[in-house]
Amino acid sequence: MGQVAKYVIFGTRWGYFGLAGDDRGLWRSCLPGGREALKSRLLKGLGDVRCEKGFMKEVQGLVSAYYEGICVNFGREIAVVLDGVGEFGRGVLEVCRDVRYGETISYGELAERVGRVGAGRAAGGALGRNPLPLIIPCHRVICAKGKLGGFSAAGGVKVKRKMLDFERKMAMEKPGRRG
Repeated sequence: MGQVAKYVIFGTRWGYFGLAGDDRGLWRSCLPGGREALKSRLLKGLGDVRCEKGFMKEVQGLVSAYYEGICVNFGREIAVVLDGVGEFGRGVLEVCRDVRYGETISYGELAERVGRVGAGRAAGGALGRNPLPLIIPCHRVICAKGKLGGFSAAGGVKVKRKMLDFERKMAMEKPGRRG
């Protein structure tokens, strides 16, 4: 990861959210939770990092807006660094970035879009290692029959359901979209 890592932890309506990365882009994000537990998860294994309150200020604003109920799509203009992610995993994460607010896609369909028909389980495994939850919206990927499947972020499937329900509700109430 070569460059000096920066991070920021900031408050949202759902709790503290964390971002880490460098001048190239984001390396990690952590969904809302308690400040100290989140900081530990966010910085685990990163080595020398420094807190910079203005790091990724625009992304901070989008994240805050999301948790206020604004229909935010975290687009490809947000630079992400997926060092250490294999070719298939990178493809899964890149395709997942296109799943829009309030929508869902199945693991199998996601795998097909990456060019690997029948690799839904492998796509799920790749999503389970997503270093950028919310920014890469893995919570929007579900099983073919509508079941939620897994969710490796803090809070597990309960948080995934909460996020999906929140998005559906906000999309119906506030159809205007940012991002």
